[in-house]
Amino acid sequence: MLFDAKKFARKYALIYTALLAVLLTVPLLTYVSILLQIDEAKVKLDLESQAQKIIASMQHYKNSEKVYRFPKYKEYRAALYRESKQSIYTDLDFEPDSFVEGFHHQGDHYYYVYPLPDEYYFGAKGLLVSTQHTANNIYLFAFSAMIAIVIALFVFSLLLLRNFSAPFERLNSQLDDFIKDSMHEINTPLSIININVDLFANKYGENKYLWRIKSASKTLATIYNDMDYLIKQGRVEHKKKHIDMGEFIQNRVDYFQEVANLKNITLHTDIASDIYYTCAKTKLQRIVDNTISNAIKYSEDNTDVNIVLKEGQEGIVFSVEDHGIGIESIEKIFSRYYRENDAKGGFGIGLNIVKQITEEENIAIDVSSTLDKGTTFTYTFPNK
Repeated sequence: MLFDAKKFARKYALIYTALLAVLLTVPLLTYVSILLQIDEAKVKLDLESQAQKIIASMQHYKNSEKVYRFPKYKEYRAALYRESKQSIYTDLDFEPDSFVEGFHHQGDHYYYVYPLPDEYYFGAKGLLVSTQHTANNIYLFAFSAMIAIVIALFVFSLLLLRNFSAPFERLNSQLDDFIKDSMHEINTPLSIININVDLFANKYGENKYLWRIKSASKTLATIYNDMDYLIKQGRVEHKKKHIDMGEFIQNRVDYFQEVANLKNITLHTDIASDIYYTCAKTKLQRIVDNTISNAIKYSEDNTDVNIVLKEGQEGIVFSVEDHGIGIESIEKIFSRYYRENDAKGGFGIGLNIVKQITEEENIAIDVSSTLDKGTTFTYTFPNK
């Protein structure tokens, strides 16, 4: 029941970081797109400039010179083409897809095709200048910026939420300590009441007043056990044991017999013997006690409650049928603090605990109910 501030802060810091990161992705992608366009425009200008240098070099060539040395550059490659696209000169390391005038992009090769006048420049019809270029630095910048933003958002959100949740953590811790101390204080007088009622009954005999005291103490004990289970949940490991289901359920039926007697309810049992199941005794008791006590609580006076334990095709079947007021909203009864009938009392935590346990242990629950006629809870414990 403790409020875990660290877990709370981590969970919601991740959520807020993810949401803000998604929102910031759009402007970041837009910015990266603009950078890529600027980078491509720069490469285009460089290629055009390089083409002009090569053309200028060819223009300065004199026919009296026997050999023309085509200019070479470390970062650029070039080629001269005839009209048939046959090369007069080339030092390209790739085959261009297009010879159309203008700027082209092929893989990591950027190239510029510049048309040449007829009967000039060694009979070439076109000049192609290329360079290899990648925008890795831009992508690296974008990735680094995104990582930095995510980390900054997460750290900021974590610190903010930790500070925000600190007062709630202190308050919850104080409340948890109060509940544990209260539970301890309740257990002592509850035990004294039960012991003295039994001693009084043995000495002076049973009567309806003792029945009422016993019934009230056992109802209070059921609530106490539910609260104790919740307090210890996640802190105490419930060890599994090989349990005789028939004997265990019969003991719990006997325990609630006096509570049933107070309403003149008859507990009919059909409990098969030699049925064993491996489970934590504490968890099994919460299922059985809450189901039987609810059946008695919501049954009409002078009715029957049928309790069955048997072997089924899919596992061990435990069912409790009452003849009471029925359930109006079956889908809500397992919600914590939900009470369909406030007049019957309780905190609305018993069936929520039952639901948690059945999910943990893979136990199937089936609830069938008819208003003003009764309800049947059926649990199917899987074969192991």
